[in-house]
Amino acid sequence: MSARKQEEVTEWYNEYSDAIFKFILMMTHDYQQAEDLTHETFIKAYRFHDSFNRNSSPKTWLYKIAHNVTIDALRMRKPILFIKTILQLIDPNPLPEEVVQIKEESRELYDALKRLKESYREVVILRKIKGFSTKETAEILHWSESKVKMTLSRAILALEKQLMREGYVNEKTV
Repeated sequence: MSARKQEEVTEWYNEYSDAIFKFILMMTHDYQQAEDLTHETFIKAYRFHDSFNRNSSPKTWLYKIAHNVTIDALRMRKPILFIKTILQLIDPNPLPEEVVQIKEESRELYDALKRLKESYREVVILRKIKGFSTKETAEILHWSESKVKMTLSRAILALEKQLMREGYVNEKTV
């Protein structure tokens, strides 16, 4: 069993460690801590492998572990929290001025996002940035699906208000 467990956790590490690292980095805003917490996530996954009941996907289970490990770590330090991620461009060959504009808009968005309260940030990161379903997000955060939907709705409104306060012009307002 131990060899099978080790092989499965190794497969999960190979498949999900980069995404888990980026998720944790967005939460901690600290590269070194994100690396440490990513490793801790997979150590816990190995240690508690037998408790994985397969009611959810391994990805969802790992994100739940990563979320818990990160929240525990953040509680240990003063809350200077959240958000910085690697910009992923949709156009593989953007013009230089498009790159600058995309980076500027992304920075504005992430700056506004980090000003939101923690629960809003978490749900936006998981649902809109990481692409988890409502059900998966609920499992990761230990919330009901209705709480995820309600919090996401409120978070998006709060994010839009924050962007408007900072002078960011939304396409709906043009």
